[in-house]
Amino acid sequence: MTKNGKRILIALGGNAIKQAQEKGTADEQFKNVSITAEHIVRMIQALGNDDRLIITHGNGPQSGNLALQQDIAKEQIPPQPFDIVGAMTQGQIGYMMQNTLENMLTARGIKVPVISVVNQVLVDRNDPEFFGENASKPVGNFLTEEEAMKMKAEKGWIVKKVKPNAPKPWRRTVPSPDPIANVEAEAIKVLVNAGTVVIASGGGGIPVVQEDGRLVGVEAVIDKDLAGERLAEVVNADVFLVLTDIEKAKLNFGKPTESSIDAMTLEEAKRYLSEGHFLAGSMGPKVKACIRFIEWGGKEAIITSLDKAMDAIDGKTGTHITKG
Repeated sequence: MTKNGKRILIALGGNAIKQAQEKGTADEQFKNVSITAEHIVRMIQALGNDDRLIITHGNGPQSGNLALQQDIAKEQIPPQPFDIVGAMTQGQIGYMMQNTLENMLTARGIKVPVISVVNQVLVDRNDPEFFGENASKPVGNFLTEEEAMKMKAEKGWIVKKVKPNAPKPWRRTVPSPDPIANVEAEAIKVLVNAGTVVIASGGGGIPVVQEDGRLVGVEAVIDKDLAGERLAEVVNADVFLVLTDIEKAKLNFGKPTESSIDAMTLEEAKRYLSEGHFLAGSMGPKVKACIRFIEWGGKEAIITSLDKAMDAIDGKTGTHITKG
């Protein structure tokens, strides 16, 4: 099918669903999703008839909390592995996004179908993330150093400092294998081509490997931005919009010489990434995903905050990455 119009893939950060200081109640999460949906609806209203919008999202706080909840109740109810936890949080967040968007679109008289899909993403069983202390994906709540060391000692968690200047800079990390392909790609393409706003690859997708011709779930959480880039390829996106909690990516993040980046060429982005300007488990995967998107053939990747999304699309703010 020949593509007409512009296609924008939005990769939502965890702050679109749960703020760091919140407990994560359903009311809190629905309130955050409502704020997020307001921005998305404005984007939908600005689209032409042939334009398409695709959404993916993180699930770090939700999957971490759900895993902890199951660990606490393990004497009564068997805890589920991380692929099942991923599927459960995909359903949870997908429902909240879908429900809120549908209500807002209906209230505005906009007839655009919205659907969230339970979506698997293929990874390699021999990915380095599965070995030793390599696990790099932060999940669950932010922790103090004391809390992190206690969890490491008591539960065997791998914990890492992921946000240097935060009051609670530590988080649990789990294997985050590199996404190879989106398993439900063909079904997603059909939905997007038909004009549906598709919510897919939630939390980076449910991680699966191929064994003897079968798909088998594995204990991991795929980075949502890297998986989102694979989804962007599937839907033939023009713009990859990575929304996080800061307006622009930074050079020398957390240092006295910190500075905002307005634009990067592909080669500049590669150089800055190799020089260590972007933290692993934080801005690093976002920039890496943007690099892959441009290398694949995408026109533009943008990193910005949720509240600046429309301005960033219009070129007024954000960090813009192009081929050069």
